[in-house]
Amino acid sequence: MSIPTATRRLLLAAVVVSGCVEGLFCADGCAAELEDWPQWRGVRGDGSWQGPALPDQWPETGLKLVWKRPIGGGYSGISVVADRVYTMDRQTEPAERERLLCFSAVDGSLIWSVDIPVQYGDLQYGSGPRSAPTVEDGRVYSLGATGRLLCVDAISGRRHWSRDLVKDDQGRMPTWGYAASPLVLDGRLIVSTGSQSRSIVALDPRTGSLLWSSLQDEAGYAPPVLLGRGDTRQMICWTPSHVRSLHPETGGLNWSVPYPVTMGVAIATPVVHRGVLLVSGYWEGTRAIRLGENPQQSELIWSENRFLRALMSQPVCRDGYAYLLDKRFGLTCLEVDTGRKLWDDGNRMTPRGRNPHASIVQLMDSNHVLVLNSDGDLIHAELTPRKYTELSRTRIIEATWSHPAFAQHFVFARNDTHILCRDLLAGAQDR
Repeated sequence: MSIPTATRRLLLAAVVVSGCVEGLFCADGCAAELEDWPQWRGVRGDGSWQGPALPDQWPETGLKLVWKRPIGGGYSGISVVADRVYTMDRQTEPAERERLLCFSAVDGSLIWSVDIPVQYGDLQYGSGPRSAPTVEDGRVYSLGATGRLLCVDAISGRRHWSRDLVKDDQGRMPTWGYAASPLVLDGRLIVSTGSQSRSIVALDPRTGSLLWSSLQDEAGYAPPVLLGRGDTRQMICWTPSHVRSLHPETGGLNWSVPYPVTMGVAIATPVVHRGVLLVSGYWEGTRAIRLGENPQQSELIWSENRFLRALMSQPVCRDGYAYLLDKRFGLTCLEVDTGRKLWDDGNRMTPRGRNPHASIVQLMDSNHVLVLNSDGDLIHAELTPRKYTELSRTRIIEATWSHPAFAQHFVFARNDTHILCRDLLAGAQDR
């Protein structure tokens, strides 16, 4: 998803009156030629980022802290457009509510907050919302853990509309709450409800009204993935029972591959590389589906459930190889076409634990990655079919499962108590 120039200018105009916002924008107020992070897993939704050239080694003193602000609980990812940072949290006093929050990327000041009344009850891992806000065309779309879908103005926070997926769509909330971020696609807002009558819905982004609905599957935790271009596009939906392909304009079914998963843990966002779709689960392992020349064609080419079992961490791919976080062996390299395992890092990148996690972001046009692990370490590493090479590691935050955002030359991270911004190009004592 690209951010329209008009949207960026609107966001910039709200704060930038004249001159330059230090470190973020050029003197005439236009955005620098580096990518924002407008949605789950970045501009392309695949965990890739076109960032600045980074040093191989970060200073021993760590990365400069630009700002740090208190925040409530939650696993919600972070989205960044222009000079604004968006995420969600949960408050319990004086009343239980989720909040959609907008901070200044420059100094971390809270620009606006929108409250959504909720009742978590006995929801497990109930510290707060799970999904990342989606920013598109001057609006922010958020989905809370209990199914409260909200659309607000990106500048002012003014509510445009809201929808309750459980009450309005007869949605079936997953065991650990709704987690799949909304997807905006060609004038349609795609959301997974888990309803027996309309599991996947397309809504009008301007009004929230229903455009089409499809499937009867329960809701998974991974958002839909758009593949292809023009007439060959298809939307991949991983549900607790199947991997399915839908026509993005109508919701019509293109193909379906059975893949029932234990306890509905369809979590890690699927990835496609060189025409092969990889879907990886905690117990049932990885499936590789070769896509045909038209959206109706697909073929299961291999499956593996001993060494290739991801959980929350989306794999990244390059040059015919994939790198995923296996629940037992840690970061693992495999051949996309065959599923053959080449190596693992022995849980060096992130601790093994019961639910190992790390957010892996691929730096465009290179074999380098940025990793935020569950301990709060930011790692700059090189991944090749031969080995894992760690170039630098620095602690940027305490323990976290939330996915960070990368924008301009900054990293934005959060946990259950605070959100912060650090400069990827400056050491703690540099300036």
